[in-house]
Amino acid sequence: MDTNKIIELASYTLPALITGGTAFVLFTKYFNNEESRRRFELLKENQKQSLPLRLQAYERIVLFLERINPVQLLLRIQPNGLDAQNYATLLIHSIQTEYEHNITQQVYISNEGWETVLKAKNSIMTLIRTKSITEGITTAEEMRKAIFDEVATDEVASDIAIAYLKEELKRVF
Repeated sequence: MDTNKIIELASYTLPALITGGTAFVLFTKYFNNEESRRRFELLKENQKQSLPLRLQAYERIVLFLERINPVQLLLRIQPNGLDAQNYATLLIHSIQTEYEHNITQQVYISNEGWETVLKAKNSIMTLIRTKSITEGITTAEEMRKAIFDEVATDEVASDIAIAYLKEELKRVF
């Protein structure tokens, strides 16, 4: 009779254990799935809120790059009788001021994108400084002409950076 009791007990216990184990596995999967769904919804909501900020950051950085484009910079800032050195200092100061005004935008742009912006800024500043100390260039007008001639033949660093940012922005969508 002991064996019959054990078999009877096992016949009730075994299905209960299988049912309980199955329920445990199903509930665990369900709760993990719900947690993943909530995480996805939260991420989706955060992206919905951050996307306009990122787009605005890209817009501001493109505006920055357009403003420091040597052609635009030279047209916007007149030499007013300065010599080449002082005019170069004025131009570089203008670039640096624009940069400082937009430095926080790096939070919303990829590291590679921001590095491209920095390279463009530094390249333009180097171009200006180099032309200001070139032998034979003493006046701001001569320096302006030399920079205009340089950018007419070579691709401008700010244009390269803008193209890179546009491609990067396409990957965001």
